Amino acid sequence: MSDELKPQPDPAKSAQRKSVETRAAQIQQAKEKLSAADSDGRNRNPITLDATYSGLREDNRVVMRNTIALNLENFRAAPEGFTARSARTFPPLRAVTAPFASVIVPNYNGVRHLPVVLDALRGQSFTDFEVIVVDDASTDDSVTLLTSHYPDVRLIENRTNVGFVRSCNTGAAAARGRMLVLLNSDTEPEPTWLAELVKAFVTHPQAATVTSKLLLFDRRDTLHTAGDLLGVDGIPRNRGVWEVDQGQYDAAIQVFSGCGGATAYRREVWQALGGFDEDFWMYLEDVDFGFRARLAGWDAVFAPNARVYHHLSASSGDVLASYYVGRNTIWLIAKNMPRGLLLHNAGAIIQGQLTVTLAALRNWRGEAARARLRGQLAGLLGLPQQLQKRRAIQPRRQIEDAELAQRLSA
Repeated sequence: MSDELKPQPDPAKSAQRKSVETRAAQIQQAKEKLSAADSDGRNRNPITLDATYSGLREDNRVVMRNTIALNLENFRAAPEGFTARSARTFPPLRAVTAPFASVIVPNYNGVRHLPVVLDALRGQSFTDFEVIVVDDASTDDSVTLLTSHYPDVRLIENRTNVGFVRSCNTGAAAARGRMLVLLNSDTEPEPTWLAELVKAFVTHPQAATVTSKLLLFDRRDTLHTAGDLLGVDGIPRNRGVWEVDQGQYDAAIQVFSGCGGATAYRREVWQALGGFDEDFWMYLEDVDFGFRARLAGWDAVFAPNARVYHHLSASSGDVLASYYVGRNTIWLIAKNMPRGLLLHNAGAIIQGQLTVTLAALRNWRGEAARARLRGQLAGLLGLPQQLQKRRAIQPRRQIEDAELAQRLSA
């Protein structure tokens, strides 16, 4: 190439290019150090990492903008037929480090609720997280809303309706975070919600799950749940349900399990246990997971300052709930309750199921009552499959009956 065709060097651009190249190399080195520290356990404070990684992301954006601008300027200044090669002088930039948390929002026909929950997530004080919405073949305008107004959200579209549980598993499989957070589409978390969950994980390293305080969306002083309980009769209950929140549940304590509508899960435990049991479809899959985590020696912690407001039954009706709760309660007991506690609490377990049956019979004319009876029958018919799962779960448990019994409520 003749000297006439060579672009004349611009000292200012050369200096800028050198500065950008040096800056990119420094960022690369800093990321490698942080990644190494994180992987070998020397740096486990996610709040510190959040601030550090946020700075690195901004540095990356500066470098990318400067690099692209320089390449375009060189290309425009070059004579016809000349291809700028300056991009080759810059080291490749690694992808931004995976976020600490992944917030997974299963959605089915929730277009009227999605703006509330997604805008609330945009306003979180803790920022090192991604948002994944798993749309379960919605027939409303959910997907249109997401693609047009929330391009920052990772959207996964199920081709067919596969249910809440499988949607949660799908989102978890795609997530990159070390903390997997499930959040219902019909909720509104407070700005410090995610920060409080992260804080609880840091202070409770033995916790497989950290659960939120859920309050009613339209009556924000009324509790939906302050963590899940499991009775000696094998029936799950919401702690504090319908009570006015007056600070009586403001202690960070262990609960039996977390409500899947707003709970964080430790990624390695989620993967080790295989996530939610997809046979449950919806309802009590969170208690089932919590039970299996308990048997494996992990804890569940309630974070009282992680507050979320929830529309009840916004995505499923009372009839569906009655059916699946009736069925899944039987499966929950059959899969997970150790033999010693089954025998010791047999009377309470049988009485609990009979009480549910008799209540449904007294309200036979009600559709929800009939659905509960159908659910109980389906639970009994599905016992062979659940007992097969039991044979895989029970030999691997890490706690004794006495320790588990202490976690069951009267």
